[in-house]
Amino acid sequence: MSKQKLELTWIGKEKRPRLEPRILLEDKEKSYHAKHRVTDNDSFDNRLIFGDNLLALKALEQNYTGKVKCVFIDPPYNTGSAFTHYDDGLEHSIWLGLMRDRLEIIHTLLADDGSLWITIDDNEAHYLKVLCDELFGRSNFVATIIWEKRTTRENRRVFSFKHDFVLVYAKQKTIFDFIRNPLPLNDTVLDRYKNPDNDPRGSWQSISANAQAGHATASQFYTLIAPNGKEHNPPKGTCWRYTKLRIEEEISNGNIWFGKDGNGVPRIKKFLRDSEDSGLTPETIWYAADVGTNDEAKKAALTHQHDEAVFDSPKPERLLNRILHIATNPNDLVLDSFAGSGTTGAVAHKMGRRWIMIELGEHCHTHIIPRLQKVIDGTDQGGISKTMNWQGGGGFRYYKLAPSLLEQDRWGQWVINKAYHAEMLAEAVCKNQGFTYAPSDSQWWKHGYSSENDFVYVTTQNLSPQQLQDLSDDVGDCSLLVCCSAFRGKADQFPNLTLKKIPKMLLHSCEWGHDDYSLNVANLPMAQPSELKPIETKKRKDNGTLDLFGDDL
Repeated sequence: MSKQKLELTWIGKEKRPRLEPRILLEDKEKSYHAKHRVTDNDSFDNRLIFGDNLLALKALEQNYTGKVKCVFIDPPYNTGSAFTHYDDGLEHSIWLGLMRDRLEIIHTLLADDGSLWITIDDNEAHYLKVLCDELFGRSNFVATIIWEKRTTRENRRVFSFKHDFVLVYAKQKTIFDFIRNPLPLNDTVLDRYKNPDNDPRGSWQSISANAQAGHATASQFYTLIAPNGKEHNPPKGTCWRYTKLRIEEEISNGNIWFGKDGNGVPRIKKFLRDSEDSGLTPETIWYAADVGTNDEAKKAALTHQHDEAVFDSPKPERLLNRILHIATNPNDLVLDSFAGSGTTGAVAHKMGRRWIMIELGEHCHTHIIPRLQKVIDGTDQGGISKTMNWQGGGGFRYYKLAPSLLEQDRWGQWVINKAYHAEMLAEAVCKNQGFTYAPSDSQWWKHGYSSENDFVYVTTQNLSPQQLQDLSDDVGDCSLLVCCSAFRGKADQFPNLTLKKIPKMLLHSCEWGHDDYSLNVANLPMAQPSELKPIETKKRKDNGTLDLFGDDL
């Protein structure tokens, strides 16, 4: 991500969390799979992750960098209702900081032909656009889509807000422009195609044979002679779309229409069979009739959440269907790190896409899991199910974030978390040190690797000189990072071993014991009644900016 000439700044922008790369633990009782295959393309390795979404994104980084085809997120819109007692600058700064930290990892996870789609309203849309320009590069901005989210009028407000925005960015726009899918032809477009001359090639519509004259060449100005001898000249300010030689070829091939009597203005025949392949170029206004509304999504939610509260602004399945149709193909990987009610996973599943969803709220269990179970069982016939002829199938694995690898004992010293058994410890250390966790069945000291000849061994033992000698002999020409509680002997005694002590080797690699990077309003500084600008009363750093993530709060 190259440095931009223009940059959005906010209070505390320079503060960045030093994230712990947590491991993921599967809870097989919450994982769910169909009892049998429905099709050969059923996907079973989808992932639902319960936990803080910033830590979860970090947990995905090692295995999914450059592998995600489409990210859809519906982040908190920052309506200001949560910040009634806080300065406006603090409000926007925290929101932007939260989004920046997540978008940076999302950018890393996206494949080169991948794209990011963000639904957002007026409150932060324009700040978010500038932030994404900085992170993705302005050249990778694709479009701002206006989505008609409601069809009724809100008479209690100064303006009745009928739309939200969908910001679209590509990892590399030059690639995305080439691979993005067109929309299928709709009934309005299909009605334009007729076959008045019974052309054996099928239905067609006519388009103008003229073009604007501003960039024309001399070869596009001439008198066109129709098959019946009638002469035609382009209207003033225009030229012919084709050269004289090309238009004569098109006439002889039956591709130019002169009307039923042959005396009409020449027009080019565009055949349906050619248009079906190219489809329709997506436009930037998406109407409720085509992609649904919040109200439509609420009504659909009631069918599978009888006893639970419905979300205020869920996204309709038809909206996600259009996004995933444009951005992905079957078996591509889709990510939603603000899963909400689980619409992204439900739609991706029905469309044959693989998916990962992340959610911290308890509705992960009360809303998302029951919904996905119905999708997999085939009993969810709402949303896009009938359009996709969805019959069920596939499954997902449920994961939760492991606790922090290190915890403080009663004396305030950092020690290995008691919740970690040997396998968890080995996997977590591998992840922290950048090794791929892959314990060997044949060589006990191979817990992971970083290359063909570089390995890691993790143990809580105090290794003796003889144990180290035996280990060095066994490793041979390879190199081994040995992570142990203690060792006796010199650290550089064996050229093929690098000896480090745990937890000491880990202490400064990241922040430990931090489980919640979400916006917790209860932890923010309360404004005093007499203070008009509470943000100015807080301790400031030498450069005059408020330390939002340090001791100031």
